[in-house]
Amino acid sequence: MSELDGVWAVERVSGALPPLHGCVKRIHGDHGTTEFPHFPGMPFDVRGLSLHYRGPFAPFVDKLERRNGGYRGHATLLGREFGQFELRRLEPMAQLKDQLIKHIDEAHAMEQNVFQMLDDMISTTDDPEILDALEHHKMQTQGHADRMAARLEAHGATPSAVKQLGGVLGVLAKMPLDFVRGEKAGRNARDGYATEHLEIASYELLRRIAQKAGDEETATAARDIIVEEKAMAAVIDQNWDRFAELSLREEGVTV
Repeated sequence: MSELDGVWAVERVSGALPPLHGCVKRIHGDHGTTEFPHFPGMPFDVRGLSLHYRGPFAPFVDKLERRNGGYRGHATLLGREFGQFELRRLEPMAQLKDQLIKHIDEAHAMEQNVFQMLDDMISTTDDPEILDALEHHKMQTQGHADRMAARLEAHGATPSAVKQLGGVLGVLAKMPLDFVRGEKAGRNARDGYATEHLEIASYELLRRIAQKAGDEETATAARDIIVEEKAMAAVIDQNWDRFAELSLREEGVTV
């Protein structure tokens, strides 16, 4: 285990650095990332007490020196210093809260994606009963997003404007959702069913992390939302025969 392993809060000291509010460095062994609340992490390699950034940030190197139980950092560009910062190790509970906020934020972004998906599904659905179920779940989805936004606010955070396409969001982005071709009913059902179970899994994880962090309100919200997601998945599950018939009918197939 390296002496730098862990999660470090970054505080600006001087120079041309931005305020760095909410910035952290996560270090594990010979690599790590510098992360800001609303942007993807910037990866770096650890070489002794120097952090060498990768990819487009390769000209940047953070040079660290031990000071007062922490580290003073010297931010350099092409070898020239342009600012200084302090690193303060975050305690385990602070790290846990940080992870909780990230999971709540991802859940909020997930609900926004699902809301748009439901809009697309509604626009391509003709069956009155299925349309009613989708409209109802769209209202629930807005409620889910509002609850996650409220939990972020309770932790002094705001929803991210920019999300890295990883985890749940990455899976949602890769879903076909091809409404131009035929078989809209079948494709809607397939993608909706998969999405509901993805949401259930996401909230099961969030519920447990919230419990470990002592955030019972978020755990309760996740538990309530899981019930509604399971109910929507059950509606789809009970109508596979209808979806199959509608899908074949859309393709002009009579059985």
